[in-house]
Amino acid sequence: MTSVEPETPVAGTSHPRKHRSAVADVVKAYVALTKPRIIELLLVTTLPVMFLAARGVPSFGLAAATMIGGTLAAASANALNCVVDADIDTKMRRTSRRPLPRHQVGTRNALIFGLVLGVLSTVWLGTLVNWLSAWLALAANVFYVVGYSMILKRRTSQNIVWGGIAGCFPPLIGWTAMTNELAWAPFVLFLIVFFWTPPHTWALAMRYREDYAAADVPMLPSVAPAAEVGRQIVLYTWATVITSIAVWPVADTSWFYPAVAIVLGIVFLAEAYDLRGRTRETEQLSVIKPMRLFHFSNAYLALLFVAAALDPFIG
Repeated sequence: MTSVEPETPVAGTSHPRKHRSAVADVVKAYVALTKPRIIELLLVTTLPVMFLAARGVPSFGLAAATMIGGTLAAASANALNCVVDADIDTKMRRTSRRPLPRHQVGTRNALIFGLVLGVLSTVWLGTLVNWLSAWLALAANVFYVVGYSMILKRRTSQNIVWGGIAGCFPPLIGWTAMTNELAWAPFVLFLIVFFWTPPHTWALAMRYREDYAAADVPMLPSVAPAAEVGRQIVLYTWATVITSIAVWPVADTSWFYPAVAIVLGIVFLAEAYDLRGRTRETEQLSVIKPMRLFHFSNAYLALLFVAAALDPFIG
C-alpha cells in the first residue's frame, strides 16, 4: 500500500486559500467604498414610487433595471465621495475604517472605480429604462460629489441642507422610470426627503460632533449649541410631516396613505420634541441620546414610502 505525500507548495506561489482570502478582502474593500447602507436607504425611496406611479405593480424587468441602475449610480457617487473625503475620513473615528484611510484601496483605483460606475449607470439607465431617468441620476451624482462633497461640506453649517438635495433624486427617478415624464407628485416626494435629511443627519452628527470638529467640518452640531440644533431639528421635522401629508391630494391617494403619514408624523414629532427638550437641559450626549431619533428617522422614511407603494392596493 503506497502512501500519499502531502502536497508541497511550489516556491514563489501562494496557497490557494490565502489567495482566495486576499481576493475576498479586495472585493469587500471595493464594496465598502460604495457605502451599501446608504444605497439601501436610497432604493427605499425609488421602488415604492414606481408602485405609486404605476397605480399597481410595475413590470419586473423595468423595476429590476431601475434598481440596478440606481444602485450603480449611488455606488459611483459614494465611491467618489470617499476619494474627495479621504483626508476627513482619516481624522474621524466613524469613518477611519473606510478603505482609503486603511489603504485597502489606492486613491487612483477608487477614482477610476467611481467614474466607471457612473458611466455604467448612465448607459444602463438610458438604454434599459429611459434617458430622462439616466440624466436625473447623473445630475444627482454630480451634485453630490461636486456640490456637496467638494464645495458645501467644508464651507457652511448648512452643508447637509443643500447638499442633501442629491439624496432627494430617487423619487424623481422612480417616477420617471414608469412615466418618462415629471409631475407634481414626485416633486412633493422629493421635498419630503429634502426636509427629512437635516433631522436625520444632524442627529447622527450630534453623536459624532467631536469628529466633525477634529476634521474641521462645520456640520451644525459641531459649531452650534445643542439647543439650537434641537430647535432646527423640530422645525425641519414639522416641514417633513406637513409635506408628507401633501402627497395625499397631489398624488390622489386613498385614505390609507395619509392615515399612515399622520401616525408616523406624530411619532416623528414626538421624538424630535423629546430630543429638543433634552438639548435645552444639557450638552451631554449621554443624556440627549440623539441616536434614538436617528434610528427612528430611518424607519419613518422607509415606512412612509412603503405606505405610498401599498396605497393603490389597499385604498
